[in-house]
Amino acid sequence: MSSPDERLIARMLHHRTGNLEPGQPVQATLSSASNYFLPGTPNAKHQYGRWSNPTWEVLEDALAILEDASVAIFPSGMAAIASVFMTHLRTGDRVLLPSDGYYTTRVLVEKYLAPHGVEAELRATADYATQDLSGFKLVFIETPSNPGLDICDLAEVAGRAKAAGALVVADNTTMTPLGQRPLNRGADLVVASDTKALNGHSDVLFGHVAARDAGLLEPVRDWRKFVGAIPGPFEAWLVHRGLESFEVRYERMTTTAAILAERFSAHPAIRSVTYPGLATHPGHEIAKRQMTRFGTIIGLTFADATAADRFIENTSLIVPATSFGGVHSSAERRARWGDKVAEGYVRLSVGCEPTEALWEEINTVLDALA
Repeated sequence: MSSPDERLIARMLHHRTGNLEPGQPVQATLSSASNYFLPGTPNAKHQYGRWSNPTWEVLEDALAILEDASVAIFPSGMAAIASVFMTHLRTGDRVLLPSDGYYTTRVLVEKYLAPHGVEAELRATADYATQDLSGFKLVFIETPSNPGLDICDLAEVAGRAKAAGALVVADNTTMTPLGQRPLNRGADLVVASDTKALNGHSDVLFGHVAARDAGLLEPVRDWRKFVGAIPGPFEAWLVHRGLESFEVRYERMTTTAAILAERFSAHPAIRSVTYPGLATHPGHEIAKRQMTRFGTIIGLTFADATAADRFIENTSLIVPATSFGGVHSSAERRARWGDKVAEGYVRLSVGCEPTEALWEEINTVLDALA
């Protein structure tokens, strides 16, 4: 019998085909219009290119099936995050942010919202379990955290946050809807960078916001419209194209990541391995409860920065790059950006290369480092 995810993916792949007329293209069409034919009273579905676009609509419909929620798309993951902060935070509000999460989220609040009276409090992801959530307007969760892959219990934190009257927002970029569903665990809104695994081809910047409460998403859509934080139609078309192979890519990537994590753990060249699927991960039991897969990202700690750099530079099947989730395996030493990780910590994003071919290449380099 097929799984719920498999049925969902099948629905998403065919979300347009049931309404096609003979001779229409099966693939989504690209509409680059800024103007629409609008005689008389302006009551047409599409009126102006900053307000809506047929290609946006096709992608939002597909993502809505994947998220099981309404979706608004944005030109980047940070634009998606900004839309939530700008529409749901006011002067005097307090927001809880992960101190070990994606640093640009913190910079956005500290640099642009704090001067307008929004107070940010930082806590490590693992410390959310003991954090008093009273008095917060918004609790922002990123689990696993990026880049350290620490974990908190989504349902437990969301339950306490909502009991305290806070809005719960989860950044699900590292896991995607096929690895974890924060909305099912109590989150009010999900934000994500679709630049990563969802598009998967490392050729577009993109993001989205998902919510099941229309009242929470409506101001986000309005903000997009009036600020003009809109995605290009070609970028939307590219993401829709990538979305159609997403499940196949994600299956290969997560399967390979789980195999590599076990093998890394046994190699003497590596000091420690961080991966939610390993029993040695402090949050492994939580991960088993709230994840359907354990993701495509592995944290590797080498003896020092030199060894980490040699690993990245000498492994021909790993691309030195600062993003993740693409078809090519990529890695970077995150301390170079100022993240609070060991100098020898490498964030490895596992791609779609054949598993054994990738491991053979990696193992050769590791053996030379041991």
